[in-house]
Amino acid sequence: MILRVGLCPGFSDEMVQVLKANGIKTVVDLVSSDLEDIAQKNSLSYKTLVAVRRVLLAQFSSFPVNGADLYEELKHTTAILSTGIESLDKLLDSGIYTGEVTELVGAPSAGKTQVCLIVAANVSHNLKQTVLYIDSTGGFTSARLLELLNCLTEDEEEQAEALRRIQVFRVFDAYKMLDVLQEVHSYMSQQILSTSGPVKLLIVDSISAVICPFLGLRQPDGMALMMHLAREMKTLAKEFGIAILLTNHVTRAAAGGFKPALGRSWSFIPNTRLLLEKRKVNSEKEGRVASLMKSSRQAFGVQAELDLRNWEVKKGNPVTSEEGLNDGRSVSS
Repeated sequence: MILRVGLCPGFSDEMVQVLKANGIKTVVDLVSSDLEDIAQKNSLSYKTLVAVRRVLLAQFSSFPVNGADLYEELKHTTAILSTGIESLDKLLDSGIYTGEVTELVGAPSAGKTQVCLIVAANVSHNLKQTVLYIDSTGGFTSARLLELLNCLTEDEEEQAEALRRIQVFRVFDAYKMLDVLQEVHSYMSQQILSTSGPVKLLIVDSISAVICPFLGLRQPDGMALMMHLAREMKTLAKEFGIAILLTNHVTRAAAGGFKPALGRSWSFIPNTRLLLEKRKVNSEKEGRVASLMKSSRQAFGVQAELDLRNWEVKKGNPVTSEEGLNDGRSVSS
């Protein structure tokens, strides 16, 4: 921070000019200087300089936080949401953490949307928490969601309640997604978004679908837009204790193979990153395998087969269309 008049009370133009003439041009320069020596050499009030430094330290310094206090705050603000898939919960060290961003990376048909729908169904029905679902690919269908809820309960009233806890936004443009995130932040601040319970999970399927069109040489502002979206999501997660689950595509790497889309800058955004792949788990069938690409809790590269047997659609399920379902409490955007 550059020293200037008005930065704090008692900081006159004459004092600023004298300090700059002595090579003291920033707040850091001033607070680290020998004020007694400066006062004697330049006929400045030592008492005033000390007062100015005290105010600047209060305004611009970051103060240490006691580790015990930080731990207590973490215990009261962090929750772990089960995904509803036992093997995935184990891979994530019990589930998805509030206040953090978890990313699912995978090729088309890897099962990213399926996992998102399962997580939404489980959090809504079993945990009784409100879910915000941003669909940017058109992959969300209420009929499929109801099929998954039918795997949890056959009680139609319970299914209807779970659907009402899932609020859907259809967004196919990065600027529109930014508008939705800012609206959610505003509503959450006023505590008027949900009448069916606290919002604990935000799902974005997919983040790369809206960002990729803005990246490249012809879109110089694409990177700034991407980081703006990231900042909005991080702020939501931290301020309101929300778990955020994103999906991301893969691109071909220069050295062969595949890598997550959106580049190196985006790689710092998710707290946890999972690679989802479709593989043959035995000679008879294909299954989904999740691998940890980034985690602060588990070892890098740990893998788990996603056991989806409990989520297999029951034979004779009456759900065959989306008529009358209206995406839970869908909000078109």
